[in-house]
Amino acid sequence: MAWFVRSKSNIQESEQREMPDGLWTKCPSCGEIIYKKQLEDNLYTCPKCDHHFRIGSDEYIQILFDEGTFVETNRNIQSADPLDFEDSKKYADRIKELQRKQNLSDALTTGYGLLKSKEVSFGCMNFNFIGGSMGSVVGEKFFRAAKYSLQKRIPLIVVSATGGARMQEAAFSLMQMAKTSAVLGELAEAKIPYISILTDPTTGGVSASYGMLGDVNIAEPGALIGFAGPRVIEQTIKRKLPPGFQRSEFLVEHGMVDLIVSRKKLKDTIYKMILWFGA
Repeated sequence: MAWFVRSKSNIQESEQREMPDGLWTKCPSCGEIIYKKQLEDNLYTCPKCDHHFRIGSDEYIQILFDEGTFVETNRNIQSADPLDFEDSKKYADRIKELQRKQNLSDALTTGYGLLKSKEVSFGCMNFNFIGGSMGSVVGEKFFRAAKYSLQKRIPLIVVSATGGARMQEAAFSLMQMAKTSAVLGELAEAKIPYISILTDPTTGGVSASYGMLGDVNIAEPGALIGFAGPRVIEQTIKRKLPPGFQRSEFLVEHGMVDLIVSRKKLKDTIYKMILWFGA
């Protein structure tokens, strides 16, 4: 009669086969196991400890913009690989591979759309594209997004998530710090608001340029924000850093960031700021 009785091992194998991959994720802060649909509905924040997971431009566009109103711009801009750089693989090949895998043109996505019926120019960095590093394409796309803001006299909103300058472009990358800062000077002269949103992580050349140059600098909870990493600083000054150094809460306390806003309140907060600026 055993031929029609399901053994325990067969049941387990069947359940494993029927369980789709990627349905659950673990919170890196509190260890909570979260159903991915629940995480998505909670705007990619932990329902137990409010840890903010790293997300990309597609998710921020869904969170901030009125449905169906966002239009992406400058997608055709690509790096010319001016140094013909090669490490473990050619820089040009690395770019093409990431563009194909992630459906992104580079580490910054730009465009415009409606945020609670208010038109804004927008940029969002993608950390999963070479660590959200700032190269010549990122600088040019930021510049064009700012110029569109000037042309239309609408607010500029930029979300930063980056490891800093892109080493494969050397000085060409560092030049973007001056380029982006200069165009923000034009926005300031025209009295057009620029709201900078700092997420985990925002470091290096971006934090030293347009990341911290907002008329209002907003940070997500617990985000790492700074220039050099904590370990590099400790090794340089030969001293132990205070708890929470370079995290959002530490920076607000010391006047480096204006306010911390949960992702669930981000759209409403930005809208109120736009109204306050009279934009």
